[in-house]
Amino acid sequence: MTATTERAHRSGAGDAITDGLLVGWRNLKRIPRIPELAIFAILQSIMFVLLFAFVFGGAIIIPGGGDYTPFLMPGIFAQTIVFAAATTAIGMTDDVNKGIIDRFRSLPMSRSAVLTGRTFSDVIYNAGILVVLMVTGFVVGWRVESIPALVAGFMLLLFFAYGMAWLGVWLGLHVPTVEVAQQVIFTVLFPITFISNVFVPGSTLPSWLQPVAEWNPTSTLTAALRELWGNPSPPISNSLASTEPALVTIIWVIIFILVFAPLGTRRYRSMSR
Repeated sequence: MTATTERAHRSGAGDAITDGLLVGWRNLKRIPRIPELAIFAILQSIMFVLLFAFVFGGAIIIPGGGDYTPFLMPGIFAQTIVFAAATTAIGMTDDVNKGIIDRFRSLPMSRSAVLTGRTFSDVIYNAGILVVLMVTGFVVGWRVESIPALVAGFMLLLFFAYGMAWLGVWLGLHVPTVEVAQQVIFTVLFPITFISNVFVPGSTLPSWLQPVAEWNPTSTLTAALRELWGNPSPPISNSLASTEPALVTIIWVIIFILVFAPLGTRRYRSMSR
């Protein structure tokens, strides 16, 4: 059987899933070999927790009362997951530059496996980072109302991470080097995380900026987590984004997947020709 025939034979949904899981496992196996990838990602998020909770926390007043730390922690989780796109983008760019993508294309495997494997492995990677951050949050005084609520919020975070992974795939396939990928991700995502309700109540922002912050997917994710976990969650207005943040967040994730999964796949196929 020729390689072309084998590749055609491995085009079914079952083979695509199997190949995707194998590629995902290959990506996860890199973490113990390069532990700095996870260590510095965790340290960066812990740094945000400590800086804002103990340096700026006393100066930020929560409308309606409440401690700043329980208000802050859901935003830290949301920010971490938004920046999950950086992990995917840098990983994709690195694989392209090292010729690993070309090696995958020469194998009798599903073409979609490279992208699905990348998104799968990055969701698992970010799940591990979230667990460490949640432990840190409990140490500094963050609490949730119940274990089911904690699990529901955790699953919402992973769903959001999957949507951001596809954004990372698309970006990673459009930049020439890892250094450019880092700069692009920082330029695109950093303003999104700060023009939001992550660190300060949205009502304290300028009036012209409040609608932007309110419908920002980072804000809706943060508000949904605060609502689920019983943390302080001052609304900006009576819009759908403030009253039903979980629903709006799910819609945002679906939009990310419907837009960036086809765009990323098309870009990958054009590179494969």
